[in-house]
Amino acid sequence: MRNVVALVMAGGRGERLFPLTEDRTKPAVPFGGSYRIIDIVLSNCINSGIYKVMVLPQYKAQSLVDHLEAGWNIFSWDLGHYLKIAPPQMRTGKDWYRGTADSVRQNLYLIERDRAQHVLILSGDHIYKMNYVQFKDYHAAKEGALTIAVIEALKSEAHRFGIVEVDENFRVIGFHEKPTGEPKTIPGDPDHVLVSMGIYMFEKGALVEVLKGTDQDDFGKEIIPMMAEKYPVYAYPYKKENRIKDYVYTTLENGERVRKLEERARDSSYWRDVGGLDAYWNANMDLTGVDPLFNLYGENWPLRTFQKQFPPVKTVFNDQENKRVGMILDSIISHGSIISGGTVTNSVISSNVLVRSWAEVRESVIMSEGVIGRRCKIMNAIIDKGNNIPPNTEIGYNPSRDRERFTVTRRGITVVKKGMFK
Repeated sequence: MRNVVALVMAGGRGERLFPLTEDRTKPAVPFGGSYRIIDIVLSNCINSGIYKVMVLPQYKAQSLVDHLEAGWNIFSWDLGHYLKIAPPQMRTGKDWYRGTADSVRQNLYLIERDRAQHVLILSGDHIYKMNYVQFKDYHAAKEGALTIAVIEALKSEAHRFGIVEVDENFRVIGFHEKPTGEPKTIPGDPDHVLVSMGIYMFEKGALVEVLKGTDQDDFGKEIIPMMAEKYPVYAYPYKKENRIKDYVYTTLENGERVRKLEERARDSSYWRDVGGLDAYWNANMDLTGVDPLFNLYGENWPLRTFQKQFPPVKTVFNDQENKRVGMILDSIISHGSIISGGTVTNSVISSNVLVRSWAEVRESVIMSEGVIGRRCKIMNAIIDKGNNIPPNTEIGYNPSRDRERFTVTRRGITVVKKGMFK
């Protein structure tokens, strides 16, 4: 994929993820215990053989920059590979990035001086696995100026997304950003719509021509609808086309665990926009369970990140008489964490977390460098890093009471901001 350069959009304010984005940008928010959200899309690039990547940050980007410098310094300039961090430099005016298209426009000089023929535009806050080689091959076969990755969704969900209208050949004939009226459905399927995944493959010449010829700032609201009228634009059906073979472990009827190579149908159709707190919590919960909806443990599609050198996970105590048991059930626990006489169920625990005796953590996300005190009860919660929860604290059991101190989502997920409990 030497003829592709990838641009990762990483500059949004992340208002719907507040307070997790109070001190960091969305792509820098921890995910899955050991990762940052941006690690998913960057891993997709590496696994697809794309080694020329530009990250375009803007708001509260220092945490993101630190993470990229520490964990993604794997590119060889001698081989023509790079990961460039391109913050707003006001090369074309006095404005910061005004939108997704404007952020690319302000960096056209970087794109034009690269020999790549195709430009892959990616969102830095989505969770999915995609083989971009298949995406590029589809784009090349269609001979279009732009190809948009799409995924099927229920018609009732259309108001949340950008909806792509296509003909029988999947040529784009319309793009509708979060439609309020009757959405355009898939031809022959009146119950489903095609949702834009925020993944675009442009012919470089067409992208440069369009961005230089207009001052419009956003791909979804402005550039794509305009291009659909003047250029050949196609939709790439992610669910139907994308298949990733990987090794998985299966439990047989006799209890034996076996390893085999198979297509991860769930991974191949999984895509989550984790721009909101409920969506973020849901995506983390999708990692837990016996057969997770999104598998972190594949060998052929590894997910990279930067991890500090913490010791292995440890459980302490098995005092059945006093019900003091260090126990982990259907959960992800990261390095350096100690489950000391507490119980963790269907949860995601980041590095260097201590769960003390008789504490219960259920269906929650606990970020790094935290302590869950004795006899605490935590349920349906997101607890940001650096919180030392006092003994006997209950979080998530009484949303009305939680709202007096914390953020509580529409679904009832309680969010404790970073460092609230010292």
